[in-house]
Amino acid sequence: MGALSNLRVVDLTQVLAGPYCTMLLADMGADVVKVERPGGDMIRSNPPFVDDPEEEAYGGYFQSVNRGKKSIELNLGDEADREDFLSLVETADVVVENYRAGTMEKYDLGYETLTEYNPQLIYSSIRGFGDPRTGETYRQGQPSFDLIAQALGGVMETTGQPDGPPTKTGPGVGDLFTATLNCIGILAAVNHREQTGEGQYVDTGMYDSMISFTERAIYQQSYHGEAPTRRGNSHPTLFPYDAFETDDGYAVIAAFNDRHWKELCDVMDREDLAEEYPTTPERLENRDALRVELEKWAIEQTNDELVSSLEGRVPAAPVQTTEEIFADEHVHARDMLVPVEQPGADTDVEIAGNPIKMTETPPKPRGRAPLLDEHRDELLGEEAETSADD
Repeated sequence: MGALSNLRVVDLTQVLAGPYCTMLLADMGADVVKVERPGGDMIRSNPPFVDDPEEEAYGGYFQSVNRGKKSIELNLGDEADREDFLSLVETADVVVENYRAGTMEKYDLGYETLTEYNPQLIYSSIRGFGDPRTGETYRQGQPSFDLIAQALGGVMETTGQPDGPPTKTGPGVGDLFTATLNCIGILAAVNHREQTGEGQYVDTGMYDSMISFTERAIYQQSYHGEAPTRRGNSHPTLFPYDAFETDDGYAVIAAFNDRHWKELCDVMDREDLAEEYPTTPERLENRDALRVELEKWAIEQTNDELVSSLEGRVPAAPVQTTEEIFADEHVHARDMLVPVEQPGADTDVEIAGNPIKMTETPPKPRGRAPLLDEHRDELLGEEAETSADD
């Protein structure tokens, strides 16, 4: 039993942002019903596959963000399917969708309509530019993806090397961070309903979320009136707080304060640097020259040697590959790699576990992702029984 095992979520989302949000809810025990359009979520066919895409039900992309959900295939333009959808809404706690603004209204299934069937419903949307109900703008209705959100929200302008082009982050933070915020909003709305009996509309826009995600860039612009730009792996107000090439890879050193700097200089056998640049402002003023000294020292160390020499004194870590992550005992001890069945393959696969840890109701992936329409009989049978009881 998960912490959210009392909740049913009707999930109309597809691709990444919405499914990640509802995956978090499913990991915490919610009964998530994935309502898929005819043919299913468009990412079902996306790679990677273990072996044979023709035999396997879906690829790793779909598996990773749809684990532990139930699936039913419905065409909301079909009257019978529309009625089946509304029967699911009547018993739901939450509906989540990530269509463009106005899409659900085309089917007369927008928030206002659904609350006629379920007055306490929490209706949540993830859109590129938010919903008019919470703040109307000229961008609503435009399509958006992670790349668009990162570009507009300042993430790309502040990511990458100073002499390089604007660069997106590797993971799709425009989707994932927005999804996480949306999940928080849903849980806040659930708490509000517990206190008042009122449902409400929860809206999280990707562009809005990226402005929050850019963190210091916003206040730097406000305080200094200058647009922050790319700094590579360095930090605008700390040094050394950067990545350095070693003999066999890269490692990061995060000498956050003056004590860390002194310890680092001691390990390097460069007490002269500690004495000459004892404070952060002095180090920042001379960061280029100091970086050269650190680079000379780091390149003579292996990753293991550098990190071991600083252990317990200065925060440091190797820049790991995914192969190294899979070999890390810490990752396994924290249940951050979870085996699940891959339908159509004769082996299990591993997906990322849930980083939210709880002592009494630990979140966890609750089985593989569903086959398309796998739970139709179970779901519509439940609704038929409920209608008969009424």
